[in-house]
Amino acid sequence: MENIEFAIVEFISHCRYEKNLSSKTLKCYGIDLKQFVEFLNSNGYSTGLLKVDKSILREYLQSISNFKPKTVKRKIATIKALFNFLEFEDKILINPFRKMKIQIREPKNLPNVMNIHEVEKIIKSTYERRNTKKKENTYSYVESIRNIAVIELLFATGVRVSELSNLKDENIDLRTGQIKVRGKGNKERIIQVCNNESLKALREYHSLNIGKIKDCGGYFFVNRFKKRLSEQSVRYLVKNHAQVAGLERRITPHAFRHSFATLLLEEDVDIKYIQHLLGHSSIVTTQIYTHVNGEKQKKILSQQHPRKHFMAEQESVLSE
Repeated sequence: MENIEFAIVEFISHCRYEKNLSSKTLKCYGIDLKQFVEFLNSNGYSTGLLKVDKSILREYLQSISNFKPKTVKRKIATIKALFNFLEFEDKILINPFRKMKIQIREPKNLPNVMNIHEVEKIIKSTYERRNTKKKENTYSYVESIRNIAVIELLFATGVRVSELSNLKDENIDLRTGQIKVRGKGNKERIIQVCNNESLKALREYHSLNIGKIKDCGGYFFVNRFKKRLSEQSVRYLVKNHAQVAGLERRITPHAFRHSFATLLLEEDVDIKYIQHLLGHSSIVTTQIYTHVNGEKQKKILSQQHPRKHFMAEQESVLSE
């Protein structure tokens, strides 16, 4: 009888070469499936494919219930994907997840959004820091130019931090401002950078780092060691510039993404366009920004709420 460890190797290979999933997704699958095998071994269960049933899955679900709901959902989805694959490949007759109703409720937290003045403060601080670097041939000056380009691009496009960190030079047309972004599910989308200051920042950064970019294998954003600028480094530089700008709350690269979407809504941009710009596969995901659009809500309620008619009628009566 085939065991689950061998089946996992086949499943990961299927995901890598047939489904063409990203390395990040494959890594998560590997972690989740390894944890499931460790659960089977530590509890004395057989790792034979035909031995995993609903009772074992329910016990595993209970064992991971201390994780955050989002993490639990991901781990269960990974195992479910494995057994769907095994059933499709006729490795098992019946998927043990059949007729199992698993409902995991995630708390609906509103995204962390900056207003336009907070965004302006951060962008302004990046340029001010550059102006303190007197020698243009020093690394600190070049680094300040890179940080400007990172901040400008985050706000100009609303890209995820992983998308920014993995941008390739070949996917950025600095003449037209057109950027090809590879997002979740290995899906590509085109985003246009239209702001002249943002484009100028990207061009200046590129001209100063073209040698490092080539040495790095073509990654657009690089560090001092000629390596790809990591997601963690981007998070750090955003946090640092937010603090320098005087923002007391925690600001992350994702806050720029949230702010990008919310501020576009405040400018009456159709939510379907925002969905495409963000790379959301479902508009339901994008609709969360309709709940945090504070300025728009204030404008609507102050100008269009029917209560304003009561005061007008009352003033009319009093004037008679």
